[in-house]
Amino acid sequence: MRSILIFIIIYFALLSNCNAQFISDDDKLHFGAGALISGATYTFVYTKTQNKKKAFWMSLGASALSGLTKEIYDSTKKGNKFDTGELVATSAGGLTVSIALEIFVGRKKRKSTLQNVQQ
Repeated sequence: MRSILIFIIIYFALLSNCNAQFISDDDKLHFGAGALISGATYTFVYTKTQNKKKAFWMSLGASALSGLTKEIYDSTKKGNKFDTGELVATSAGGLTVSIALEIFVGRKKRKSTLQNVQQ
């Protein structure tokens, strides 16, 4: 339930941050980078710990931290500024993959229990 609430909050943050519902190519790249980082982190943490909650929060945190780090780095360059839209896009990509992996990873099939019931 908490993850759905977080998804809704970030979704509305993205909508309020868009300029006439226009999503730039750079924001799409940030979304993809956040998704990639989140997917890799979730896979690594879940493989090591077998803990879905820890894997979810670590993967979400890794994507948000990478977005924040990149925006801080970009803001130090001359003529650039901190862009919260890109930070939100990176975090949203991470959130999307984290939620998807949390739902589908670790589900065990009940094939053996169904066979036992039928016998």
